[in-house]
Amino acid sequence: MNINGTLVAQAIVFALLVLFTMKFVWPPIAAALDERASKIADGLSAADKAKAELSTANKRVEAELAKSRAETTARLADAERRGQAIVEEAKVKAIEEGNKIVAAAKVEAEQQAVRARESLREQVAVLAVKGAEQILRKEVNAGVHADLLGRLKAEL
Repeated sequence: MNINGTLVAQAIVFALLVLFTMKFVWPPIAAALDERASKIADGLSAADKAKAELSTANKRVEAELAKSRAETTARLADAERRGQAIVEEAKVKAIEEGNKIVAAAKVEAEQQAVRARESLREQVAVLAVKGAEQILRKEVNAGVHADLLGRLKAEL
């Protein structure tokens, strides 16, 4: 066994192993590594694209929220204005109704005052007749004095 022969044989075997590895083993490993690298690159670009889309979507959401808030504020202000208008209208109607009630009460009071005057006139006339009857017991004739009593009643 010659050391040189062994060394040459090992070099030949090693060279065959390197050739075999370069021909049959290395291409699938390189292809797998290249595929893996391309997948990672695609994933990174997809992540960047998704991040950009997310940013755009967030901006749209913020815009929609701002628009919704503005609409809500406008609707609340409109509802408050309508409420104030309804309250004012109700106040006006209540004042009108109150004025009508006061006017009706005044008319009723005037009618009661007129009725009370008429009643008092009747009572004064009766009292006057009774007083005159007592003063003039001798000569009282209702038929003769009816015209006089009517004028007295009208004066009162």
